[in-house]
Amino acid sequence: MATSNPSATAPAADGTSQPAVGEQQPLVTSEPQAAPAKPASHDTVPPPALLDFMVKRWKPGAKKLPPKLKNADAFRARRRALSKLFPGETLIIPTGHEKVRANDTYYRFRPGTDFYYLTGNTEPDCVLILQPKEGGGHTDLLFVEPNPGRSDATFFTDRVKGELWVGPRLGVKESQARFGVDEARGLDGLKDYLAGLHGAVSRPTRVLRNFSPKVDTAIPEGGERDKAMAQALSEMRLLKDAQELRELQASIDSTQRGFEDVIRGLKTAKSERYVEGIFNLRARVEGNDVGYGTIAASGSHACVLHWTRNDGPLVPGDLLLLDAGVEGHTLYTADITRTLPLSGKFSKEQREIYELVLEAQDQAIAAVKPGNDFMEPNRVAMRVLAKGLESLGILESAEEALKDEHQFYKRYSLHNVSHMLGLDVHDCAQARQEAYKYGKLQPGMVLTVEPGLYFQTDDLTVPRRYRGIGVRIEDDVVVTARGCKVLSGKIPRTAKDVEAWMKSVWKTAKK
Repeated sequence: MATSNPSATAPAADGTSQPAVGEQQPLVTSEPQAAPAKPASHDTVPPPALLDFMVKRWKPGAKKLPPKLKNADAFRARRRALSKLFPGETLIIPTGHEKVRANDTYYRFRPGTDFYYLTGNTEPDCVLILQPKEGGGHTDLLFVEPNPGRSDATFFTDRVKGELWVGPRLGVKESQARFGVDEARGLDGLKDYLAGLHGAVSRPTRVLRNFSPKVDTAIPEGGERDKAMAQALSEMRLLKDAQELRELQASIDSTQRGFEDVIRGLKTAKSERYVEGIFNLRARVEGNDVGYGTIAASGSHACVLHWTRNDGPLVPGDLLLLDAGVEGHTLYTADITRTLPLSGKFSKEQREIYELVLEAQDQAIAAVKPGNDFMEPNRVAMRVLAKGLESLGILESAEEALKDEHQFYKRYSLHNVSHMLGLDVHDCAQARQEAYKYGKLQPGMVLTVEPGLYFQTDDLTVPRRYRGIGVRIEDDVVVTARGCKVLSGKIPRTAKDVEAWMKSVWKTAKK
C-alpha cells in the first residue's frame, strides 16, 4: 500500500539497487482514499487534520519504469517449461507472507523458493498465475501489492505495508516491466480472480500449497494434482544452468571469506555466539542472509548434528565444527562445514578422527559422477568410516556393521553424506524419490558431500580418548560430464592445510 520516494532505493532480486518508483500524482491534494490501518496498542489514532496534512504536497514520483531484471529471460524460460508440463491448466504459485516473530514484529521475509525460481521477485504476498491461452501455452499473470502513491493515507498509517514503516513496494506497472511478465495486477483483485475460477468455463487448477492461506482456502484442495506440480518444480530445479552455478560459486566464495572472518576472530572470541555473529555479519554484508541457522559447535556440542543454540564457551584445545553458508542476493546458498582446532593445531586423537572423515569424503567425492546413483557416494563413505571404526576398536566388524539389517556405524555417523543444494539448502525436496534419492546423477546437479563422525561423551563403546570429538567436513560439488567439480575446492580440507590456513589468517590479522 506504499509508494516510492524518488530518493529511495529498493533491493532488486539480482542483488543490485534500483530506484523504487511509484504511481504518484503531482503535488497530491486529494482526501485520503482509505481508512487508517489498525494501529498498534501503543499508537495514537491520527486526527483527520493530520491525515489531510500528510497526503498533500509530495514531490511527484519517477515516471520512468524500472529496467528489466537481469536474467529475466531465464525466469521466463522456466515459466514456459512449467507451462509445457501442464497444458490447458491454471497454475497458481504464491510466494507466501511475512511471519510473526512475536506479537506485532515479523521475521525478515524470504520469498517462496519456487515462486522466486519462476519470477525473480522477492516481495511478500505476491502470487504468480499461469493462465491457459486459447491455442496452447499460458499467459503470465503476476498479482502484486499496488502502489497508489501518497494520496492513500496507509503510506504512513499501515505498520505492515506502509512505505514510511517498511519501505516502498514496486507497484503494478513497475512489476510487469521489472520481471518481464505478460501482465501484472494489484493484489486487491486476487480474491475475485480466484472466485472466477469456479465458473462454468473454469479449467483444471493446480496450486502450490501451504504458502498462502487465502489461496488455499479459495481453491479446493487438489490432492495428487497439486503434489504433481510441486514435484515438477523440484525436479526442474535438480539441474542447474550456467547462471545458477555462477550464483552458487559467488555464495561459496563469500562463505570462505566468512570462515576466514571466524578464524581471525578466534584469537579473542569466548563463545559460540561470537562465532555465529562474526559469520552472519559477512552473510548480511555480502548476501541476503545466512542460508540456514549457523552451526557453531565447539567441543562436545559438535556431536549434536544441528546445534544452533550456539551458547557454549570456546575452550582452548577443543574443536570448533562450523557449518554455515551465505545465501546470496539471488537466494542461492552455500553449505560448507570445516572442523577447526581452536588452538590452531589438532591433537593426536583429533587428527586421527579428522583424517578418517577426510578419507571418507575423498572417496565419496570420487564417486560423484554421471551414471552413479545418488546414494553411491554415501555407500562409499560409510564403507570407509566402518572400516576405520573397526581399526580404532570401536566396531567389532565393519562387514557386520555395514549389513542393511544392522547399520551399526550409524551410531557414530547418523546422517547420509549428501543432499541437493541450490535455492534451498536442502534443495528439490519435493522431487520424487526415483528422480532424487534413487535416481541417477546427471551433469548440472549440485550436491553436498559431508561425512562425519560424532562420539558422544557418554558412549561406552568409544575409547575415552575419543569421547566428545565431533568432526564433519562438507563441500559443495557439481556433477560434470565426466565426474564432478568441487565448487568449494579453494577452502583448505586436509588437517595440515587447515592448520596452515589458520596460521596464515592469524598472521595476516596481526599486520
